[in-house]
Amino acid sequence: MVFTKYKDDLSYELSELLNSAEKVITIKKGSYLFQEGQPAKEMYIVLSGKVQISKTNAEGNELSLRLCSSNDIVGELTLFTQDPRYIFNAKVIENGEVAVMNLQDLERALFKNAKLAAEFLKWMNDHIRKTVTKFRDLVLNGKKGALYSTLIRLCHSYGVVREDGIQINIPLTNQDLANFCGTARESVSRMLADLRKANVISVNKKIITVHNIDFIKKEIDCENCPIEFCNIE
Repeated sequence: MVFTKYKDDLSYELSELLNSAEKVITIKKGSYLFQEGQPAKEMYIVLSGKVQISKTNAEGNELSLRLCSSNDIVGELTLFTQDPRYIFNAKVIENGEVAVMNLQDLERALFKNAKLAAEFLKWMNDHIRKTVTKFRDLVLNGKKGALYSTLIRLCHSYGVVREDGIQINIPLTNQDLANFCGTARESVSRMLADLRKANVISVNKKIITVHNIDFIKKEIDCENCPIEFCNIE
């Protein structure tokens, strides 16, 4: 099935994947596409809106892994597994639409179409590299490094360059940032306060402006990875 109203905005590989979609559904803020542990039968392409991918630990704390928006694939890690189950949560944080693909149908399509399979593997490799670099920051750089690298990634994904710095153009609470960092909200609040006092950032109605991104990069010995891997998406 082809959904022509979306095709012009999609890359070749996503356009081909969309051919395997069964339907388009409306997604509402606060709902879930799936939650970890549930049997996995479908994969999704986000056409509009935003979906947050997260993992919950044994204590019930949430670690936000990425924000998915237009043209992003969700639920892909369940492909080609026996008794597939979702390993993450996919929560809708902005109304929109997603294309729904049956996993078994998609697997058959990948087997039949070598070019599509190659493009999908390339996409998966890029996604894994993004995930590995994020976990590297979280594990090796401690709480401060986790927050600072998250701010850099948010600037790359949602930053708007202004005269006074880079404005992260999505509202973020201290708890949102804590979830991305895998740490307590109180720790994030203290670190943000220190950055505000040093005029490195400012916050206005949950919108963060980074005035000195070079300071943040220097503090964590930023390797200046390509932006396509150093982002929050």
